[in-house]
Amino acid sequence: MTLSTVFTEMLGVRHPIALAPMGGSAGGALAAAVSRGGGFGILGGAYGDPEWLAREVPIVAATEGPWGVGFLTWGIDLAAVDLALSYEPRAVMLSFGDPGPYAERVRRAGALLILQVTDLDEARRAVDLGADVIVAQGAESGGHGAARGRSTLPFVPAVVDLVAPVPVLAAGGIADGRGVAAALVLGAAGALVGTRFQATTEALVDPAITRAIIEGRGQDTERSTVLDIARGSAWPSKYPARTLGHPYLDRWRGREAELAADPQARQDYRDDVARGAIPPLPVWAGEAVDLITDLPSAQDLVTAMATQAEDALTRAGRR
Repeated sequence: MTLSTVFTEMLGVRHPIALAPMGGSAGGALAAAVSRGGGFGILGGAYGDPEWLAREVPIVAATEGPWGVGFLTWGIDLAAVDLALSYEPRAVMLSFGDPGPYAERVRRAGALLILQVTDLDEARRAVDLGADVIVAQGAESGGHGAARGRSTLPFVPAVVDLVAPVPVLAAGGIADGRGVAAALVLGAAGALVGTRFQATTEALVDPAITRAIIEGRGQDTERSTVLDIARGSAWPSKYPARTLGHPYLDRWRGREAELAADPQARQDYRDDVARGAIPPLPVWAGEAVDLITDLPSAQDLVTAMATQAEDALTRAGRR
């Protein structure tokens, strides 16, 4: 059973499902499993750490399916992009920041350029830079996103209309095949899925985080900069992160400037992590976390999502 779209034809994959390049957790085993399942696995290259890439790339490169590498645009340099391109990925995805310095480098290397956008101005810029695929990220997504992002449902078709004929992937709040089907109905050529793939057997996440995702509820997620400030993260404040509830959110909500000016508070955070009072990392989770109730293989998950999407579209009279 296949859902053929411009994206599947361009990438040579069976299903219009891509793995979000979640920094650190989307390692080689997870990306490889998604690709084996017929989706498009994208490594979470984050800041382009050479040792991490050297360890994780060979794992996914050993699979027969196409794969890619994703980076945090604000946190990399040309050396990181050149290193990734040396492994000959099918695509490079850039998120959060100005992709201008890297776009031509990717294109000259023969890799597809995937650009994630959070507003229409970024979407126009992505077209101008020659993006082969554009990811429209809705505010329901887990992890970091635009402070004034828009919901996936109205944002995706607006981007689709603006950037046509460039194919668009929908992202944010998609955790099963019904979400994939909805993305296709909105005019997207596929879906980029993050939180759902965190709760798979191949994800590089602490078991405590996996349990939190499986037990989590969408109503308990919150977008904030508090946890980035508390842990001394360099993430720009324009990109708050959606996470599950956390003691430091309750303690410092609305007092971000005070937290940033209080070195003892940040030391308290590190001390609490060291003694196990709080998780080692925030639990990045999107609003669709309620739909995640098990821990499958990512390969099986891709197949199940594609089948559910096909069934949903058939029932809706779209197939």
